[in-house]
Amino acid sequence: MGRIYKQRKMKKAKILVVDDNQGIRSALKLLLQAHFSQVEVIASPKTLVSTMDTFRPHVVLLDMNFYTDINTGNEGLYWTRELKKMYPDVQVVLFTAYADISLAVEGMKCGAFDFIVKPWDNEKLIATLTAAYEARPSAPKTPAANDDLCMIWGTSPSMLKIKQTVAKVAPTDATVLITGENGTGKDVLAHEIHSQSQRRNLPLVCVDAGAITDTLFESEVFGHVKGAFTDAHTDHVGKFEQANGGTLFLDEIGNIPLHLQAKLLRVIQNRTITRVGSDKQIPIDIRLICATNMNLEKMVAEGKFREDLYYRINTMHLHLPSLSERPDDIVPLAELFLKRCAEKYHRMVDSISDEARLLLKSHLWNGNIRELQNVIEKAVILSEGNVLQASDITLEVKTLVSAPVASLNESEELTIRNAMARCGGNLSMVARELGISRPTLYSKLTKYGI
Repeated sequence: MGRIYKQRKMKKAKILVVDDNQGIRSALKLLLQAHFSQVEVIASPKTLVSTMDTFRPHVVLLDMNFYTDINTGNEGLYWTRELKKMYPDVQVVLFTAYADISLAVEGMKCGAFDFIVKPWDNEKLIATLTAAYEARPSAPKTPAANDDLCMIWGTSPSMLKIKQTVAKVAPTDATVLITGENGTGKDVLAHEIHSQSQRRNLPLVCVDAGAITDTLFESEVFGHVKGAFTDAHTDHVGKFEQANGGTLFLDEIGNIPLHLQAKLLRVIQNRTITRVGSDKQIPIDIRLICATNMNLEKMVAEGKFREDLYYRINTMHLHLPSLSERPDDIVPLAELFLKRCAEKYHRMVDSISDEARLLLKSHLWNGNIRELQNVIEKAVILSEGNVLQASDITLEVKTLVSAPVASLNESEELTIRNAMARCGGNLSMVARELGISRPTLYSKLTKYGI
């Protein structure tokens, strides 16, 4: 799921955005000011050095192209090198179009911390900039962003069972495999396990294995030494070393190719890593948590995932249910997101109407908690009163289904209420959509008190 933040003070980070698009600069300044203490935006690297000297940012979000007719990305690579040379403690996050991902990877070899693809996901952007801020060389070695994450357990029996298991497993160093659909909260559960562990005051380092290319995987995870490849101008500490003493969270582990799985297995077995370009073995002490939305057992049977690695990472298996499997948690979660979004956007909306509740409960949440959070955030922004109405909620009609109900009458009532919400209360439109006459619709509205 998307990251769910506790109500805490914003990060005392200074973020500099360099992008030639006025709309992007305005949107980012509005977004980032809600999460970081100071945000500055400039349109061109021509004023980058002078701004660096006066503003002294902790993290620079740097576009890779500044001219519409030039898309080489060379300017972004050049300024990445210059920034790391002139301001080694400043972290650089590259801002790039999807087609330029290979250039962004090249930028990481030049010293960039990470990259964000346009159009961006707000949560991923905030999480990446936060991670960059906390990973800068001069940052104090205190618990990382896991303290900003809050596990929402709900009241469903399946979630309460997981909660009980976590209470037993977290204090140990047992390796944990978390599975579940996209958006169910695998990353948040990993943070919860770390926060309850004996290593909670040490680093929690997160790796999105699905976002790292094959060629960059070893360098990012195991590290490299100066001169290991072109543009490797300095030694680079990999994720395993960064997590030494703490917890390493390998997300999307099912995406790791077979030939890299073998190298990962050796590290997990031997508890030593060797940086790319070096023969020196470095001992590591980590607690390993892995996550995936894939069926690893099926992948093992198909020869797509190593059986020995599967058993290594599967000491304890926690499976997060989809939101459709815990329907009683939908409205309480929506109310929680409503409160947080109202505070974030300074809106007065503080409750959800009965019609809106029924609409939320009757939706098939393919995106799970992440989708619910995004829907509520958008609804809060669009709302005009103190009560969130069904008309404020935007859902994909094709995914609307009847929620499990105890009787035909309840099912019919839900169907009518959903149609009323979608049609904005226009009875003619509702009757046409349901395929009934207006007198029949009037009768049913009276019957259900709508």
